Amino acid sequence: MNIHQVFEAFNTLRVLVIGDVMLDSYVWGKVERISPEAPVPVVNVSNREYRLGGAGNVLLNVQALGAEAIVCTVIGTDSSGDLLEKSLKEKGLNCEGLIRSDDRITTIKERIIAGSQQVVRIDTETDKPVSDKEKDRLVNKAKELIPSCNVIIFEDYDKGVLTAESIKEITDFAIEHNVPTVVDPKKRNFLSYNNVTLFKPNLKELREGLKVDFNVDNPAELEATVQQLKETLNAKGALITLSERGVIIDFKEEVHKLPAHIRQIADVSGAGDTVISIAACCVALGLPPRSIAGISNLGGGLVCELVGVVPIDKALLKTEAEKFGLV
Repeated sequence: MNIHQVFEAFNTLRVLVIGDVMLDSYVWGKVERISPEAPVPVVNVSNREYRLGGAGNVLLNVQALGAEAIVCTVIGTDSSGDLLEKSLKEKGLNCEGLIRSDDRITTIKERIIAGSQQVVRIDTETDKPVSDKEKDRLVNKAKELIPSCNVIIFEDYDKGVLTAESIKEITDFAIEHNVPTVVDPKKRNFLSYNNVTLFKPNLKELREGLKVDFNVDNPAELEATVQQLKETLNAKGALITLSERGVIIDFKEEVHKLPAHIRQIADVSGAGDTVISIAACCVALGLPPRSIAGISNLGGGLVCELVGVVPIDKALLKTEAEKFGLV
């Protein structure tokens, strides 16, 4: 496939994103006085905005690539859940796998911003694992959707939607149906993702997850640790993001370490979400490991040039990928 065929083929994919979808709330205002009740600023609100967060940003990145992004998560029946569902639908995302539960609160992260300064962040959330009943609903919904999908992304933020049991059941079912599984892990379930296709931690998560320390600048030590990760999880492949050091991929008997693209870094927020989205779509198309790592690494660098959490610009990614000869 040449670069044009790859980017055209993204439009044919159905991508199931399973994990912790959240709502980000931004409240902007001005501070003109200190409260008489306590020595805190009074923020006079001028604007309020809701954005998709957590796995929601992965859904937006998948959609930006031209693929169909399908939500599979558990949220509450609270007002934040109503806002989250409305936000998903307004963005044109497929909500077939959206499960609402009376026993769960929806994660919302509210940032109060005065001028350009964040004054405080208020998190309303639970990180307790979903109940057995909710877990069964999630797994059954995933099993309904998997046969028609080209790849599954597990987007885990340790908020409790994904549990060791649901991960195993969904992965086993995906293997039976030859649907690849790509994982963006966090700490709690790190060692629960057995037999997946591609596992994508960052450097910190790799060290903490395996409880190992190693010299990342020593190629032999780095490759040995990535090999240890693959063997521990019996994963087919691993893609490790190394921030300013680039990425390393070990997949299909190939190992490639690619340097970061030198860019004007404005904000690293959301770069990992972009990387996992691109990697999953490339895995679904059966691209070679070097191309998977190269295009994902490039996409992560491009979104770092923008302030805030912003999905990838497909046209720009294609132009840059062509320039660097990444396919």
